[in-house]
Amino acid sequence: MSHPRALPLIVGVGIVAISTAAIFIKLSHDAQPVVIAAARMVLATLCLVPPAVAAHRRQALALPRKHVRAVIFAGLFLGLHFYFWVASLQHTSVLSSVVLVTTNPIFVGIASFVFLKEKLHRNLIIAIAMAVVGGTLIGLSDAAGPVEETASTARPGALYGNFLSLAGAVMASCYLLIGRRVRAEVELLPYVLPVYGVAALLLVAISLVQGATVLGLHRATYVYLVLLALVPQLIGHTSLNYALRHLPATLVAVCILGEPIGATLFAYFFLGEEIRLMQGIGGGIILLGIFVASRAPTGASEST
Repeated sequence: MSHPRALPLIVGVGIVAISTAAIFIKLSHDAQPVVIAAARMVLATLCLVPPAVAAHRRQALALPRKHVRAVIFAGLFLGLHFYFWVASLQHTSVLSSVVLVTTNPIFVGIASFVFLKEKLHRNLIIAIAMAVVGGTLIGLSDAAGPVEETASTARPGALYGNFLSLAGAVMASCYLLIGRRVRAEVELLPYVLPVYGVAALLLVAISLVQGATVLGLHRATYVYLVLLALVPQLIGHTSLNYALRHLPATLVAVCILGEPIGATLFAYFFLGEEIRLMQGIGGGIILLGIFVASRAPTGASEST
């Protein structure tokens, strides 16, 4: 299957877009984590309704019954991914949280080999190893830096936040693997609309159970929540879901490891977080790993 010429640009835009998520979440500090996650998915889903209605009129919005269960699970995993990850940002730094949540290539690579029978090319194995090393350097640099004794960065809270980030990585891996299989046979909009919708319903249900509310927040927070839905979700995740039809799930997951680079830069400019030497070295290793992964042939592992 030939790849669209614009695919590298689409993936690049997607990575930059998802890199803004942690910043918008941190700036929405007066909202509860589950409210942030729910607002992100509800707004993103609502934005997809008009094009979905237009596609339905053209009879271009069809989801085969055999994929309904998979789409539901993909939505549940996506919702849990955001539930864990957004909560982690309340307890640990942007760098630690983003680095840990993007360790999903480890889980995706193993699961792709076991369940999807995708061959792990040597370049992908090397890229995963480099990405893990680079991510570890960024995390160690962050841990070695000065710690502010606040509710969001105290060491016990940071440990809990790191655990939540890893849980988010596992959920993201399941979401990517399901998307890889379903997107091979289903167009983009019929896939992302129900997936985002299921994630939104799950997060709203959790919000209701926890008694969380979206009312009474600062005006700026509502702006950040809208941007969170538009930029990292609609632009970022939808771009990567598009790429899943043309690339192995492992390769897409490795490319997502560019997020710590973008998040680090955004955190420096908008949150004033320091960029230290080890962070720069780790970021360079991750970028090199992504380049190595891009040189791996994908034809052998295509299932479409």
